[in-house]
Amino acid sequence: MNTFGNRFRLTTFGESHGTAVGGVVDGCPAGLPIDNAFVNEELHRRRDGDTPSKETTQRKEPDHVEWLSGIYEGKTLGTPIAFAIRNSDCHPEDYESLRHCFRPGHADYTYSMRYGHRDYRGGGRASGRETAARVVGGAIAKLWLKEQGVSFHTVTKGYTVACTVRGVPAGTGNPVFDRIDARLAYAMISIPSASAFAMGQDAGDWQLPPDRYPDQWVDRGEGETLTATNHCGGVQGGISNGMPIVFHVGFHPPVTRPEGMICRREDGSLTSVAPGGRHDKSHIPRLPVIVESMAALTVADLMLDCMK
Repeated sequence: MNTFGNRFRLTTFGESHGTAVGGVVDGCPAGLPIDNAFVNEELHRRRDGDTPSKETTQRKEPDHVEWLSGIYEGKTLGTPIAFAIRNSDCHPEDYESLRHCFRPGHADYTYSMRYGHRDYRGGGRASGRETAARVVGGAIAKLWLKEQGVSFHTVTKGYTVACTVRGVPAGTGNPVFDRIDARLAYAMISIPSASAFAMGQDAGDWQLPPDRYPDQWVDRGEGETLTATNHCGGVQGGISNGMPIVFHVGFHPPVTRPEGMICRREDGSLTSVAPGGRHDKSHIPRLPVIVESMAALTVADLMLDCMK
C-alpha cells in the first residue's frame, strides 16, 4: 500500500508535519550517475510549479535531499537507495481546530474509519507533501530512462495534465491484467486529487466515427512515424507499439476553504470551522512534475521487466 512497482520499486514514508518525508528505491541498476542538480530542479518544480503562482501554498520547504544509502561516489550501487527530505517549515498548531473534526472532501474521515487514529496536521499521510518523495523516486527513474532514450513532456489544460512519453520501445508492457495503460492509470489515480484518466492524443473524444478511430499504418514508417494518427496513445493490447505514449489526467480543485467550512465532529454533529494552516488555492502548477514522476516510475518498472 506504500510501495509502487515490481522490478523498479518506490516505497514512501512520512506525514505532512512529521519529521520528514522520504523513500526507498529498490531495483535501480548499478552504476547510474545521480545528477543532484536535476533532482533538485525536479523538487523545485513540485514546490513552486513550472509557472510560479501566488495560488500555491505559502509553506516554503527547502526540500534538501539527504541520501542515506545506495549511492557511492555519485553513482548507484544497485542496493536500496534510501533518502529523506526534512520538514522544516511546519506549523502544526495551526491545525488544532481539526483535531476532532472532519473536513468535507478530504481523507480526514476515511483515514479515521480505516485506522481509528489519524494525524490531523495538514492531512498527515494524505497530504500532497507525500508527493515530494515520489518526485525524487521519479527523478532517479528519469535519469535511468534518459540513458535508454526515453523523455517526458507535459502540458496543462485547465485541471487536466496531458503527458507524452517518447522513446518507449515497442513491446514494452504485458497483456490482460498488467497492461501498460492500466499500470499508468493505477499510477496516476494514486496522485492526490486525481479523478480521471484517459489514453490517446484526443482522449475523451469517443465520438469519432468507427472508420476514423483505427491508427492507419504509414508506409515504411520508422520510429514515431509508425502510424498516421495516435488515437490509441501508443499502446495496443496493453503493450507499447513504439509511438509516443500519450495520456491525460484530470484533477479536482483544492477543497479546503480557509474562510470556513462545515465540518463533521467525531460525535456526528456539524460545525463551522476555519481550518487554519496553509493551503493551495490552486495546485495545478505543481502537478506536471508529479505526473511525469509517476509515469517514469511506471515505464522504468515495465522496461526492466521486459528487457531480455
